[in-house]
Amino acid sequence: MQPTATVLVYSDDSNTREQVRLAAGRRPAPDVPLVEFLECATPAAVVKELDKGGIDVCVLDGEAVPMGGMGLCRQIKDEVFDCPPVLLLIGRPQDAWLATWSRAEAAVTHPVDPVEFASALASLLRDRKALSA
Repeated sequence: MQPTATVLVYSDDSNTREQVRLAAGRRPAPDVPLVEFLECATPAAVVKELDKGGIDVCVLDGEAVPMGGMGLCRQIKDEVFDCPPVLLLIGRPQDAWLATWSRAEAAVTHPVDPVEFASALASLLRDRKALSA
């Protein structure tokens, strides 16, 4: 059985969650594990899933409503022990400083570019694997 990585995807918009799944595919790069997605539409659901453990990377929509992914990222970095790395979807390249403020490990612009997104996700999965080795 091949190893898998669990990627939590938070957005209130089901189309955004679908774009993330399609951009990453089953394996965002040949040297990372297969990906299983766990979708959340509310901040409370994200916190609940993180409390359970087993999440390798979080993808948070910076434009989500009622709580954007940047504020949620900052909250989970403060509150969740051993918080997984976060990849933020930001509305404009100029918002990269906000991603830094939120303590996200990576950020890509929305709409999702499949090549850029898969590369950023694979990089976070590699880093997570290296840390756990």
